[in-house]
Amino acid sequence: MFGTILNIHIAVGTIGLLLGPAVLFGRKRRSAHPILGEIYHGVMFGICATAVTLAFLNWSQLQAFLYIGTGSYAFALVGYVAGKVRWRNWLATHVIGQCGSYIAIVTAVLVVNWKRLPGSGGGDSVWSWLLPTLVGTPIIFWLVREVTLHRRPK
Repeated sequence: MFGTILNIHIAVGTIGLLLGPAVLFGRKRRSAHPILGEIYHGVMFGICATAVTLAFLNWSQLQAFLYIGTGSYAFALVGYVAGKVRWRNWLATHVIGQCGSYIAIVTAVLVVNWKRLPGSGGGDSVWSWLLPTLVGTPIIFWLVREVTLHRRPK
């Protein structure tokens, strides 16, 4: 059972990794963006559900999956709800939530695969945990600024 859930987790995570840029860079408004966004939200829920399941199946080694999975989904959920409810200044919250959840996906991929990267020495690194946030956070701040100044989305 563990192997099946892990394979589903990897498959759903891969879909999220590929889908994120399509949602972010696709045309907004009455195009594919809302449909892709719905799919992305479902994918993030799937990532969370499988991460939590894996944590409970192997608590001694994977208990962090519970917290990482739910925290990652929390970003996605906040962004999703902001896009649905559209309160005042909703778009900035939407951008932060969706981009934050995508940073979580990229972080997970790096953490799992860091040992395979050339020059890594085959070991773990704090950089696999920090790099996506260090790169992604300034991009999020820039996007939020653009949204606030009404220069995005186009």
